[in-house]
Amino acid sequence: MDAGCPRLPDTVLFEIFLYLDHADVLSVGLVCQQWRAVARDEFLWKELFYRYYRVSRDVPRHPGAISWYDEFQRLYDTIPCVEVQALKEHNDQVLHLSFSHSGCLFASCSKDCTVKIWSNELDISLQHSSNMRPYNWSYTQFSQFNSDDSLLLVSGVFVGPHNSSSGEIAVISMENFTLLSRVRNKPYDVFGCWLNETNLISGNLHRIGRITSCSVLWLNNAFQGIESENVNVVKRLFKIQNLNASTIRTVMVADCSRYDSPDLLLDYEEQLAASSTCPVFDLGSDSEEEEAKPKLPPEPAVQELPGAGGVPADPGLRQLFDDIVEGRVRPAVTETELETKVAELFVRSRTKPPEPNLLPTDSNSKTKYLIFTTGCLTYSPHQIGIKRILPHQMTTAGPVLGEERRSDEFFDSLDHVIDIHGHIIGMGLSPDHRYLYVNSRAWPRDCVISDPMQPPPIAEEIDLHVFDLKTMKEVKRALRAHRAYTPNEECFFIFLDVSRDFVASGAEDRHGYIWDRHYNICLAKLQHDNVVNSVAFSPVEQELLLTASDDTTIKVWRSPRAVRIRQARRPQPRKLLFSWLMNQKS
Repeated sequence: MDAGCPRLPDTVLFEIFLYLDHADVLSVGLVCQQWRAVARDEFLWKELFYRYYRVSRDVPRHPGAISWYDEFQRLYDTIPCVEVQALKEHNDQVLHLSFSHSGCLFASCSKDCTVKIWSNELDISLQHSSNMRPYNWSYTQFSQFNSDDSLLLVSGVFVGPHNSSSGEIAVISMENFTLLSRVRNKPYDVFGCWLNETNLISGNLHRIGRITSCSVLWLNNAFQGIESENVNVVKRLFKIQNLNASTIRTVMVADCSRYDSPDLLLDYEEQLAASSTCPVFDLGSDSEEEEAKPKLPPEPAVQELPGAGGVPADPGLRQLFDDIVEGRVRPAVTETELETKVAELFVRSRTKPPEPNLLPTDSNSKTKYLIFTTGCLTYSPHQIGIKRILPHQMTTAGPVLGEERRSDEFFDSLDHVIDIHGHIIGMGLSPDHRYLYVNSRAWPRDCVISDPMQPPPIAEEIDLHVFDLKTMKEVKRALRAHRAYTPNEECFFIFLDVSRDFVASGAEDRHGYIWDRHYNICLAKLQHDNVVNSVAFSPVEQELLLTASDDTTIKVWRSPRAVRIRQARRPQPRKLLFSWLMNQKS
C-alpha cells in the first residue's frame, strides 16, 4: 500500500473489507484504489459507525470530530484496552490509585498498609513505599496529590484504644517523602480531600442519640507541625445534623471556575424537566410526568424559620411531649421514630438557612462546592449533599470555630441535595469539574423504609449517573455494564475516574470498564482475577489507564495506538496486508 493511503489498525481494515466485494480483491493496487474510495465516503463510515457501535441515530457526531472516519478511528484505536504491564509489589488487596496532576507520578493504597509512589515512565517503576503500621493504621484506603504535586494526602483506617477504629489522614512531602502531619478523620470513609495547595478537609462525628448525630467538617493546614503557635492550623467549616443513622462520607471539592468552558458538553439529549430551582430530585421514578413535578426536599435540606411560616421548635416539642403524656400519639410510635421526630423539630429552628443563589453566575468565580454522600432515611448513603464554600472560608485564619453564630444557627443546612434512590458506591468529577459521575446500586421501586437500620435490598447491576453541576440536573441516561454482589452491610466503595472523552470504573465482577462520555457506550472490559476496586486515567494522556484489584496487582493499560508508537519494532502494514490477502486466497 503506497504512502498516499491512510492507515488504520488491521482490525478496522477487516471490518471495512466486509463492505467490499472480496472477489474483486486481486491485488494490493486494487485494494488501495478501493480504500481511497472508502476513505472519502462519509456515508459509509457513518453507517459503519452506527451499526458497529450500536449507537442511536439521534446521537450526533462528537463535537471535536472532523469526520466519521476519524471518529471510527478514535474509538477503535485510542481506548486503553491493551495490558502492557502488571505491578505486583503490593502483597494484599489494592484499594485505590491516584495520579499527580503532571502525570509523572501516581500513588497506590492497599490492605498491606502501605502507600506506594510510582514513577510513570516508559516502564513504570516503584519510587517509594511508606509503611503506616507504626502509626497504628490498619490499612491505607485513599490518596490525593495537591494542586502543585508537592504534597500527598493519604487516608487510612486507624486502630485506637480497645481496638476501636476510625480514620486518619497523613500528609507526605513529595520532596523527601517525610511525614508532615496527621489528622483524625471520623468516620474513616469521609476519606478527606484537598481544598487548595496547603489546606485539606477532614471530618468528625458526634453522637447525639442512637440514630442521630452531628458531622463536623474541618479545614486543616498541611504544615501543622511547623506553623507558628500564633497561627491557627484548623478551623471548623460546617456542622451538619444527621438523621436516621446517616453520616457524611466521601468528601470532594469541585472548582466552579471552568463551568462555562468545559472540555466536553453533554447537551445533545434533552435536559431533565425538573426546574433548576428544585433542590431535590428523585432518580427512582421513570415517569416523565412525575419528574416534571417539583419535589419537596427533605427537612434537613430546606429549613423553615420562625416568623416565615415555620413551626418554632420549642412549642412543637412541648406539644409532642404533651401528646405522649396524654396518650394522643398513635400507639405504633417507636423509640426510633420518636428520636427522629424530636431531632427534626429541634433542627427547624436551630439551622442556618442555605446560601441564596447556589448556581455560579460569574465564569471567573472563585466559589467551590463541597460534595459528599449523605442520607436522611437510613445509614446507607443514598443522597449527595452540596455545600458552597465561599472565598473567606478557604483559609484557617480567624476563629477556630469559624464565624460567630446566633443561637438559631447551631447547624448548617445543605445548599442542594440529590436523591439517588439507591446505595451510592462511587463518585468522580470530570477534569473540568463540570460533571459529577456517581456509581449506585438501585433500591426496588416504591420501596418503603420503616427502620433506618434495615435499608432496602440493592440491585446487582450498577448504575453510573451523570449530573451537570452548573444546572444541578441529571444529563444522559445512566451507564450500565458493571455489576456488584455484596449486600448493604458489606457494600464498599468502587472508585471511578473520568478523562476528557472517557469514563472508567471498577466492579465486583472482576473487570474494569470504559465508556465513551459522548456516545454513552461501553467500549472495553479489562480483565482481573478478583474485584476491581479503583481505576485512574493519566491526567495528561487519556490513552493510559491503571486498574487496581483485590488480586493484589495494578495493571497498566494503553491504547493500541500508544502500543504501536512505543514498540521498538513496528509491524509493517505492507507485510500485514499481504499476509491477509494470501490467507484469503488460500
